[in-house]
Amino acid sequence: MNEHAHHCPSLEHAHGHLHGEGLARLLDLDAAMSGASWEEVTTWATQDAVGSPERIVDLGAGTGVGALTLARRFPAAEVVAVDRSPVMLDRLRAAARDQGLDGRVSPVHADLDAAWPAVGAADLVWASSFLHEVADPGALLEKVRAGLRAGGLLVVVEMDGLPRFLPDDPGIGRPGLEPRCHQALADAGWNAHPDWRPLLERTGFEVHGPHTVSTAAPQEPSATARYAQAWLSHMRPALQDRLAADDLAALDHLLTPDRPDALLHRQDLTFRASRTVWAARRSGREVRSS
Repeated sequence: MNEHAHHCPSLEHAHGHLHGEGLARLLDLDAAMSGASWEEVTTWATQDAVGSPERIVDLGAGTGVGALTLARRFPAAEVVAVDRSPVMLDRLRAAARDQGLDGRVSPVHADLDAAWPAVGAADLVWASSFLHEVADPGALLEKVRAGLRAGGLLVVVEMDGLPRFLPDDPGIGRPGLEPRCHQALADAGWNAHPDWRPLLERTGFEVHGPHTVSTAAPQEPSATARYAQAWLSHMRPALQDRLAADDLAALDHLLTPDRPDALLHRQDLTFRASRTVWAARRSGREVRSS
């Protein structure tokens, strides 16, 4: 769930425009909307874990959705949450305290592009919407593998695309506004990531997946509207020079709170998103250079 301002934009990260409290709020809204799917992600990804992990390391932990979900799933584990953003780590500390998990979740400030932190040997490493953010994913994976105990598990999660909310015809402007927004952002490199399986295998992992988890269940309308407002508001600056004028006008109309058909007042919004998961076990063979 990591924020985090790194390199390539993604939901959990900087999008080139999200920073500090604004991004933290967006991550918290996503966590509230995606709770059931996160439980499914962690259940599938950790089903083949050897025993109960003693130490879990969450890379690019953001506001803590992954770290806290894992702490609840494995009540005997110590969870180390690593992020480069002090704002994110402050939010994570508060969330852990509110959930009674502050004694088991340890925030660590580190820039993983610079150095691997002293987090000790891990049984499980979690990297959600984070691996594509680092400057050299291959080098980081080698460090992850070295930091895992024998038989340890690395879980990589990526968002398949940007979340969707609008009906195809929102009644403002031309139909298909949201797909055009997403295509413009995809052309700009938002949320771009590869299939990680080949690189994971070259690094010495035995890989299961990919496995896709979707979120498309009905949500409480006001919560969906708040998330849609926050998400499309953060998209808006990046779309300034990438959308036609009529589409920008339609988007601005939707984002203007005092209009009766604006996002915050609509009952026809549906949150739709999906994530892909790879579960990678540390094998005993030597790493081949890529």
